Amino acid sequence: MTTTAERTATSRLEAPPGGRPRQARRPTGGYGLGRVALVVGVCVLVIFIFGPILWLMLWAFAGIWHYPALLPQRWSLSWWRQVFDYPQLVRSVGLSFTFAPVVMAVSAVVCLPAAYALARFPVPGRRTMLVVLFAANAFPKIGLYITIAGLFYALHLMGTFFGVVLIQLLGTIVFMTWIPAAAFASVPRALEDAARDVGAGRVRVFLTVTLPLAAPGILVALVLSFLASLDEAQGTFLVGVPRYVTMPVQMYSLVSDYPPQAAAVFAVLLSIPSVVLMLLVRRHVLGGSLAKGFEIR
Repeated sequence: MTTTAERTATSRLEAPPGGRPRQARRPTGGYGLGRVALVVGVCVLVIFIFGPILWLMLWAFAGIWHYPALLPQRWSLSWWRQVFDYPQLVRSVGLSFTFAPVVMAVSAVVCLPAAYALARFPVPGRRTMLVVLFAANAFPKIGLYITIAGLFYALHLMGTFFGVVLIQLLGTIVFMTWIPAAAFASVPRALEDAARDVGAGRVRVFLTVTLPLAAPGILVALVLSFLASLDEAQGTFLVGVPRYVTMPVQMYSLVSDYPPQAAAVFAVLLSIPSVVLMLLVRRHVLGGSLAKGFEIR
């Protein structure tokens, strides 16, 4: 049998000069390969997301840019001046920023009461209604738009302001219903009951307790609805042209009939509101307000 002294002597022989026993080294090949794959994946994702934006920015300020040069041979602001000097392009910018807040406001008036009802009351077929709203945006919309255009012809809504608002409203319903419904559902009922116990009425409880707690989700829904209206092109093209030509619709003619610099300038103008608004609400988006909208049960 091995005595205690022999085991102690053996451990001392196996220990390094520092006095601590050597530990088996873990193989680092798999860990290093996974880390390299992660870095490559992140780089590809960054290029995929920011590459087109960088390309647009270069074209928007390019005076002369010929292949195979990696950067423009001459920089210029002339295309920005031409875009703002062309009345039709300026009018499309104004129309886009007219329709977007109107559609957002109409969507809020129509959908927020429905979202509150779906979150707070035992509505029959609630889950089916939410799934139908989501499914309406899960398929290509061009077929739906063509069918609606036939209905709009019969109702004399083609080429009207109200017709464009209605067609753009379709792209905002899912955001303005799902996300606020989840926001309302996440408000603890105990807080509302406590407010009622001290004498607050239903309206006051809603305005001072429910609405402030649900505000981040509603804000995200408003921003997404604004951007959905701002970027909508197919329905606006079918219903609004030639009277109402918004920025996304104008992009079709810019790509086909204008130099790439003019299209790049217009694309940058169309992207600025999206970037600014998403930066303003990034705290709520990263905080989970957007994700909660698609977790409602």
